[in-house]
Amino acid sequence: MRRHPLLWKLALVQIAFCVLLTWLIYIWGLSVERSTYFLAPPDRDYLAQYAQQAEAVWQLQGAAGVERFRTQLADKENTWVAVLGDHLQSLGSTPLTSAEYSHLTYMRRLDWPMSRRLQNELPFVSIDFPEHPEQGRLVIQLPERLLPSGLTPWTHLITHGVVPALLAALLGLLIYRHLVVPLNRLRDRADALRADELDNAPLSMPLANRRDELGELAQALEHMAERQRQSLSQQRLLLRTLSHELRTPLARLRIAHDSALAPEQLRQRLDREIDDMQRLLEDTLYLAWMDTERPQLETEPVLALSVWEALREDACFESGWAAERLPCLLGVECRVQVHLDSLAQALENLLRNAIRHSPAGGTVTFGGERDGDFWHLWVRDQGSGVAEADLEKIFQPYQRLESSAGEGFGLGLAIARRAIEMQNGRLWASNAAPGLCLHLHLPAAPAVN
Repeated sequence: MRRHPLLWKLALVQIAFCVLLTWLIYIWGLSVERSTYFLAPPDRDYLAQYAQQAEAVWQLQGAAGVERFRTQLADKENTWVAVLGDHLQSLGSTPLTSAEYSHLTYMRRLDWPMSRRLQNELPFVSIDFPEHPEQGRLVIQLPERLLPSGLTPWTHLITHGVVPALLAALLGLLIYRHLVVPLNRLRDRADALRADELDNAPLSMPLANRRDELGELAQALEHMAERQRQSLSQQRLLLRTLSHELRTPLARLRIAHDSALAPEQLRQRLDREIDDMQRLLEDTLYLAWMDTERPQLETEPVLALSVWEALREDACFESGWAAERLPCLLGVECRVQVHLDSLAQALENLLRNAIRHSPAGGTVTFGGERDGDFWHLWVRDQGSGVAEADLEKIFQPYQRLESSAGEGFGLGLAIARRAIEMQNGRLWASNAAPGLCLHLHLPAAPAVN
């Protein structure tokens, strides 16, 4: 079942954006709206001074003074004013009417929001005496010029339009950087591959290391590019090597054809050259098939001892070696889970290579040991070995060391490694004392009940 991390990332981003937008509109927008309805600090101080003056007049001049102060202030501010006691009675000489008493129902303090009532009536503000608030208060209908402007259309546009639009643009930019920019880079990379520009720089590590669908796509794209590079390199190497390797036997065939050899000698020479060319072509095509097709081979439990005994019989017949010179140190407990024909071909190539490089009277030993869920097998000869720098080079196609010039085409070990790797195994080389040791790491077969 495939995971969808990119889907969850986008879902979390959208949920966070919706929550933020909700907070912006319903919380922050409301806070901004309410803050526009409060009196500014200078206006509060301005009205508080009237309450201080009213308290001073009440204490010094009594009801008559309060009445004069109330009348003058009402005329000055062009509004309704009253000075009241602790029981909401008028402290002036004129009592309040029932209509004026109705104004006291909706009185507001200086730190409360100010707005018009339903009948477009200005709010009434109650201001306690600063020195003795228990003795009275000043009640004034807020002058028109002091009324807060409230939420203007421009403020509403900013809080409910511009800022949400900026957040949406920021979300779009985030999604663009997280999705569209990598997709553009993947598209450019795909266009380069389509144009056979395989040597372009690979995708950067952050994109290839992403743990989502885009990261998987980048890895798949780079894997495909690497496969194409290897395939192209192998094709070039194949053409270059075949053109070189086939020239020599063809030239010898031409010389033999034009020579005065006896018919029997000519036939033998033609057979040998044709066999060499046929073997070169078959090995080359087989190696190319393994590299390009990468087949999935069906595996089965295989007894390593049986495979070696069959190969040893053929090798003794071809090389004239005695069977005692090709000992096997493995018993019937060594069973590996492999493709039989591929393992046999790989071991045959290793055996032929070991015999070819063994001294007179030398031996080639096949042994191994259990390594967890794998078997570590080896083929060891008693030759001169190879230089440490060439231990990996001998597995490259058409690579022949100077010590083995003229022997084979350099494909045996390359084919053997490909065959072992197709079976989830490994093949490598190390120098022994004396000789060369070729190591195989193969999956162990399940135990037989």
